[in-house]
Amino acid sequence: MRLNCTSALFLLCSLWLLPSCSSSRKAAGPSEKGFLALFDGKTLNGWEFDSTYWRMENGVLVGEITPQTIVKRNTFIIWKGGQPADFELKTSFRVSALGNSGINYRSVELDTLPYALKGYQADLDGRNRYNGQNYEERGRQFLARRGEQVIIDNSGKPVVTGSLGDSATLANVFKKEDWNDYHLVVKGNHMQHYLNGVLMSEVTDNDALNRKMSGRIGVQVHVGPPMKIEYRDMRLKEGR
Repeated sequence: MRLNCTSALFLLCSLWLLPSCSSSRKAAGPSEKGFLALFDGKTLNGWEFDSTYWRMENGVLVGEITPQTIVKRNTFIIWKGGQPADFELKTSFRVSALGNSGINYRSVELDTLPYALKGYQADLDGRNRYNGQNYEERGRQFLARRGEQVIIDNSGKPVVTGSLGDSATLANVFKKEDWNDYHLVVKGNHMQHYLNGVLMSEVTDNDALNRKMSGRIGVQVHVGPPMKIEYRDMRLKEGR
């Protein structure tokens, strides 16, 4: 009699858990309160891009340059769903050994060039020279290198005001040719770039003439040798 009750209890628990397990397998990436997925996992709907370089593959955004499709300038896939001001963005990426990419935000589309952005960039590359830094594409360039806390004065000059750690030590956070997590926290004129949970750069931009307080989000394939960049589970939470 005790064996039958135990078996029945096990069966009931198993049946109760099955829908939950099935549901979790269907989920397209992490689910966090307030975060919305920027890709549906199947298509590139809601984005503007050159299909020569960008595709969706097994739920992953792939940017690739081949020997036959070498670019003469950086090209982006651009999110058309809004121009966020204050936000957090989370994603995972994997980049080839010679790859160079970045996540642009608060950026402006150029009228003179297709798929081109000007603005802040959370930099990344397979050689691990730039991972985590803040670089302004087509603008003021290096705003904060890896390990730097920077205040940009009203003349546009970046001034290093503190250290987040030794650059060489922080470089060890990056996992070569493996998946890495990027987390951007952008509030007001304050920007933080986290790589695998470690704060890599921090910028306070007091340059009222050149800074941007909202704008486009996009990701890049960089001019250079053949490369591959992959992004998955990209999600956004707007507001403070």
